[in-house]
Amino acid sequence: MGDISCDNGISAHVNGVNGKAHSAEGHRKSCWYEEEIEENLRWCFALNSILHTGATQFQDIQLLDTKPFGKALVIDGKLQSAEIDEFIYHESLVHPALLHHPNPKTIFIMGGGEGSTAREILRHETVEKVVMCDIDEEVVDFCKSYLVVNKEAFGDPRLELVINDARAELESREESFDVIIGDLADPIEGGPCYQLYTKSFYESTVKPRLSHGGIFVTQAGPAGVFSHTEVFSCIYNTLRHVFKYVVPFSAHIPSYADTWGWVMASDSPFTHSAEDLDLRMKQRMKGENKYLDGKTFSSASTLSKAVRKSLDSETHVYTEGTARFIYGHGTAFKHKHA
Repeated sequence: MGDISCDNGISAHVNGVNGKAHSAEGHRKSCWYEEEIEENLRWCFALNSILHTGATQFQDIQLLDTKPFGKALVIDGKLQSAEIDEFIYHESLVHPALLHHPNPKTIFIMGGGEGSTAREILRHETVEKVVMCDIDEEVVDFCKSYLVVNKEAFGDPRLELVINDARAELESREESFDVIIGDLADPIEGGPCYQLYTKSFYESTVKPRLSHGGIFVTQAGPAGVFSHTEVFSCIYNTLRHVFKYVVPFSAHIPSYADTWGWVMASDSPFTHSAEDLDLRMKQRMKGENKYLDGKTFSSASTLSKAVRKSLDSETHVYTEGTARFIYGHGTAFKHKHA
C-alpha cells in the first residue's frame, strides 16, 4: 500500500476519496510517496503534487507528480509506470516478440489500459490490427485523459479497444493472433489479474488463440537476484509446461527499484541474432527505440548465474490453487474474475 507522508507530521494513505483529486501544493517541498516493497523494505520518493486519486470497481488508482520520475501511475499501492523510464518496460515487453515474429499483423493485448503498450506496437508497420482488452474502463478513460504521450495511439484506427475480462474476450473470439501480450497488473492477492498467470489459462485460452508461429509474451514481475523467486521463476516454469520454446529476460527499471522480468514463449524457435533484430527494426519500425536494440536484448536474455540456476531448478507450476503473489494486496477488487 502506498502512503503519502509530509515532514510536518501529516501522513495519509494514497487511497481514493470519492474519486476527487487532492493537491499537495501546500507541502511541495516536504511530501513523499512511500511503497512497501517487502515486509522490511520500503521505497520512497519526493512528490510535487498528487494529481488524482480514486477507486474504480476493481482497483485503487492514483496519478502522482514525482520529483525524480515525473508523472507516475499507481494502482493498488504499486507503481505501474513512471514518465521518465516507462520506455524501458514497454519496449522490452513489446519489441522482442514482434521482431522475432516473421510478419506480425494481428496483436492482442491483455490489459494495457494506460496505452503505452499499444503505442509501441503501433510503431510496427506490419501491424494491421491491435485489440487492447482491459477490464477496467475507468482506468482506460483516466489514462486517455491524463497520459498525453499515448494520445496518438488511442486515436489510431488500427486499435480496437475492448472493455472486458481478457480470458472471456479471448474465449469468445474465433480469430487467431500473431502475438498475444500480457500487460497485466502484478499477481497480488485480492487483485484482478492473478488467474491470468496460470497454466490452465495459458494452455486452454492463450495458446489456442495464437496463429501458426505465434508468440506469447508476458510481464512477469520482479526479476532481481533475490526478488525473482516471488513470481518470475514460476511464471517461467509454468510456460515451459505449455510451450516448446521459452525465453526469460530482464531489465533494471529505476522507478521500480528493482530488475524487472518478462517471459516470451512459442512453439517456434527463437533463432534471430542481434544483427537480425537490428535489421528488422530498421525495416519495420517507425522511429528509434530509446532502450532496446539487438545487443540489448541479447544482454537482457542472458540472466545472471544465480537467477539462471534458480530458474533451471524451479518446479512450481502456477495454478489457481497454488498461486504465488508478489508482496501487497488488492484493496478494491469487488468483482469475481471470470
